[in-house]
Amino acid sequence: MHNFKNLVIWQKSMELVSEVFAITSQFPNEHKFGLAMQMQRSAISIPSNISEGSGRESDKELVRFLNIANGSCNELETQILIARNLDLIAPNQTEEICSHIHEIQKMNYTLRRKFEK
Repeated sequence: MHNFKNLVIWQKSMELVSEVFAITSQFPNEHKFGLAMQMQRSAISIPSNISEGSGRESDKELVRFLNIANGSCNELETQILIARNLDLIAPNQTEEICSHIHEIQKMNYTLRRKFEK
C-alpha cells in the first residue's frame, strides 16, 4: 500500500483536474452539460484511479488502476482535441494541457513498469 498523496503523478493529475475545470468553466452554456462535464469526469478519473490503486493490497492491483488512469488520459486528450476543433479552446491552451497529459502518461508508464516486475 502506498500513500497516494506523496506520489508526484497524483499531485500532477490533481493540478490537471484544476486546469480542466478552469477551461470548461469558460465554455458556452450549451456545452456545459455535455462536453464540459465529460471532460471533467475524465480528468477526475485520473487521480481517483491512482489513489484507489495505491490503496490496494497488491502491486498487480495498482498497475490495473494505473492502466485505467492512462485510459482516462487518452479519453481526456481526445475530448480536449474535440473542444479545440469546436473552437472552445485556444490552440495554446490545447498544447499546454496536452503537454500536461503526456507528462502524466510518461510518469504512469514509468510507475507501471516499476510495479509490473
